[in-house]
Amino acid sequence: MKASFKAKYDADKTTPASAITLAFNAGDVKLRASMTDATLVNGPCLNGLALAVDKPGSFTIDYNVPKKDFRFQFMNTIKISEKPLNLVYSHSRGDQRTMLDGTLVIDSANKVSANHVLGSGNCKLKYTYVHGGLTIEPSYELAKDSWDFAVSRKVYTDHVLRAVYQTSNQNLALDWTTKSQMAGSYKISALFNLEDGVKVPRVTAESTWDFEM
Repeated sequence: MKASFKAKYDADKTTPASAITLAFNAGDVKLRASMTDATLVNGPCLNGLALAVDKPGSFTIDYNVPKKDFRFQFMNTIKISEKPLNLVYSHSRGDQRTMLDGTLVIDSANKVSANHVLGSGNCKLKYTYVHGGLTIEPSYELAKDSWDFAVSRKVYTDHVLRAVYQTSNQNLALDWTTKSQMAGSYKISALFNLEDGVKVPRVTAESTWDFEM
């Protein structure tokens, strides 16, 4: 059985948040149970409790216990001119939201993705280019007629720096992530809104530890 503990600190909030996930294999299917600090604070309850059944590359079923809401996700891959097209169909029963995702892998350095929510009239397109440790991802959202630009750079072996700029709201997000087998993984984020000039950013920090049980 595998277990993970995740803690998150938001500078805009007075108390940190945490989450625990337990996962174990049942044949080729993975079973997961996750809970947040809301599940245990003031006595055990169902708040923040979620269950999932996952078969990698095939399907995922999530169940939000307090909301009694199911989310289904099905994955498949087909070939177009010998290029793999990865397809994902997602449906949330609670808000009756259905989403289609497709990613065409042109080669090891280039791929094109599209995302569409049925009935929304919107579509988001993304191009990904990878060269060495550098990844560039421009994307365009049809409904907003706006572009987003993401750039990430792998530094050394376990460190990644990432910047994302959203032209629709002029938000600039900067992330630093690192992963270690001994010390777990860490992520520090800063969010700037540049609409009225550079101001003090919103800062968050996350840490995750994985365990074998």
